[in-house]
Amino acid sequence: MNREQTIAHRQDDRVDIVGEDSSMFMRSEKTKARLIAFYLPQYHPIPENDLWWGKGFTEWTNVTKARPLFRGHHQPDLPSDLGFYDLRVPEIRKLQSDLAHRHGIEGFCYWHYWFGNGRRVLERIFTEVLESGEPNFPFCLGWANETWTGVWHGLGDKILMKQEYPGEEDHIAHFQFLLRAFQDRRYIRVNGRPLLVIFRGEQLPNSAEVCALWRRLAQKNGLPGLYIATIAVKPEQTRTPEQTTAVGYDAAITSEPGGFTSLGTLRNPLSFGFRVRRKARRWLGKSELLPKEPRIYSYAECAEKYSQLPPLPLHLHPCVFPNWDNTPRSGVRGVAFPDANPELFGGVLRKTIADVADRPHEERLIFVKSWNEWAEGNYLEPSVRFGHGYLEATRNEITVGGPEFVARSIEAAGPSAVPSPRSFTSG
Repeated sequence: MNREQTIAHRQDDRVDIVGEDSSMFMRSEKTKARLIAFYLPQYHPIPENDLWWGKGFTEWTNVTKARPLFRGHHQPDLPSDLGFYDLRVPEIRKLQSDLAHRHGIEGFCYWHYWFGNGRRVLERIFTEVLESGEPNFPFCLGWANETWTGVWHGLGDKILMKQEYPGEEDHIAHFQFLLRAFQDRRYIRVNGRPLLVIFRGEQLPNSAEVCALWRRLAQKNGLPGLYIATIAVKPEQTRTPEQTTAVGYDAAITSEPGGFTSLGTLRNPLSFGFRVRRKARRWLGKSELLPKEPRIYSYAECAEKYSQLPPLPLHLHPCVFPNWDNTPRSGVRGVAFPDANPELFGGVLRKTIADVADRPHEERLIFVKSWNEWAEGNYLEPSVRFGHGYLEATRNEITVGGPEFVARSIEAAGPSAVPSPRSFTSG
């Protein structure tokens, strides 16, 4: 018996849900499309981050130390209802899922880190979600297959953790882990097939062979296959369905904020005097003294141009983002949309929903970047600045019947329909 057959005959103590999908949760009769929000697990300390960035580092470390870098720059951008949570606290994960469900999010796409040879990081949160069965909220996995470096944190090109691809044995071991998630009744499916997102699909060697291997293993374990989507970081490789299939993927997801920034005009926030001094330094050849500045774009400008674009081809799934400001993580190397707000995001989401309206509902996927990427400024969770604004904009656009239906539903349901502010800390 070979390795593939061995895995196919493994007994798993989880519920067998072959033939069942996530339709048991909020679906077509209530929402216009399937919204899936990317979910970052880096909100608890791990030994690697302690070593690289200091004891107790989490994503909140970057968020709280952020400062304005130009006029009109809103930093720090802070959470409200959920506070500076620790994801090791199950009640926080339950509150997050409740908020997401009440506002029309179908499920979370948890970022998953497998660096090769079985090496994983930040695995605790999803492992607890999988093993505990809570929260009872749909999910899928996104493999963040990228080498970690210090380039965005002032450490140059120093490699912190290298993404490696040792070969078939490691791919089989990786699938063995993924299978436990695929077999969970909460796992998000597309036409019955578990959805797997691969971040840097173009960096996966022999991707077509790897995806074919995983599909064979899925079928040997009673699944109807896999629906594998890559993020189109290099869109030239997935412009057509044929190109996408040739490298092993069923679909591609637009890469943001790159798609948005390509529509906008780079804006320089620096003063006239500062620009004069910068030019003088360049003329003197003292480039090492040149200060750098974030790249600034207008969300309103990009949203207006986005509204004029035609719908994407069927093999491409759109990704939208409420805001982007990664200066807390990247400082002057960052990118920011200082005018982003819930109203503008609602307009972008409305257009995106309309664009996928003619697709079969199973394939009417829209990805949101992200649920909780606070150090990159792309989050839906409640904030001090906007309150529940991004969540409410999402619910108003995604719900069949629109804002009027939402208002009537809340009035009929009473106060329990509106999440109450709560805060938890780890023990």
